Amino acid sequence: MRRRGFFALGLGMMACATGCGTESNLGSSAVNAARMLGRFAIVPGGGRWARVARALVEAARGEGFPVSGTPPATRITVTGLPALAATELNNGLSLLDTATPLARLTGQIEVVVVPANSKFATFDQFGAHLLAHPDRTPLTGGPQGEPDHLLFGLIAKGLGADTRQVDYTGFPGSAEATSALLGGKAAAATGTLADWRKAIDKGWVRVLAVSSARRVDGVEAPSLLECGVRLDFADWCAAVGPEGMTDDRKDFAIRLCDEVTESAAWRAACRVEGWTSIPLSGDDFEQWLASEIGRTRAVLRDLGMLDTADTTCWGSCEKGH
Repeated sequence: MRRRGFFALGLGMMACATGCGTESNLGSSAVNAARMLGRFAIVPGGGRWARVARALVEAARGEGFPVSGTPPATRITVTGLPALAATELNNGLSLLDTATPLARLTGQIEVVVVPANSKFATFDQFGAHLLAHPDRTPLTGGPQGEPDHLLFGLIAKGLGADTRQVDYTGFPGSAEATSALLGGKAAAATGTLADWRKAIDKGWVRVLAVSSARRVDGVEAPSLLECGVRLDFADWCAAVGPEGMTDDRKDFAIRLCDEVTESAAWRAACRVEGWTSIPLSGDDFEQWLASEIGRTRAVLRDLGMLDTADTTCWGSCEKGH
């Protein structure tokens, strides 16, 4: 399977309205496979992934894949990092246990921001303060245990700070986090570049670093890697199938994901929505997902959100800790 660029609640089944696709663009072998294996119903695993699922449906139809919203279609669910973290926090089984990994789809780059008048002129200054005083460097972003919180935990760990002392306040939305930061209740915040774009463009906040491996066009800030934090991070989403998919059906679903993420319609949707396309499929994606589960579990433990006793059961644990 293909390997692409690397980015480091149980699954809800909220159906999206889809109609039948066309097979006119598929080769004869794919048409025959579609007839034998049936159609796919692509659904979001929660409201936050509805737009990605809708874009996947539309691009799949454009490529001629059989997409339907009615039985007996095989369900492909779009889910992501927040669901993975929530499962860990609720001691649930991982995606590797409850679903068939198919492909990583998109990621949203995160930024570390401070108020325009912050005393931290650079990430190095902020990092030095966080390292020395993690309990006196108030941080904010999205809900606790979700990607923004995870990112600050990974940054603290990468700097060598005492992660359990990190002072983080989470909010349900970016508007509340923005108010907290600009109101002096936090020294720094994290969140997706899309969520912070307005505040950046208006000059309310400054970006100290971006979470991607490379700098981002149009953002005057270094990557965390440039700042000495060995971290490549995105709020990613992926496609998974039902547990126990047959090999033939799984292979056809992976082909769908591969061809769709190479399509012009998909690239256009990513540009419009501000997503970064980070395709990775099949065995490569499954291996990456296993490492991402391990990284997420570790940072949640470092932040004091998981009971360490629950992660030392070794081979006897059904979760595979």
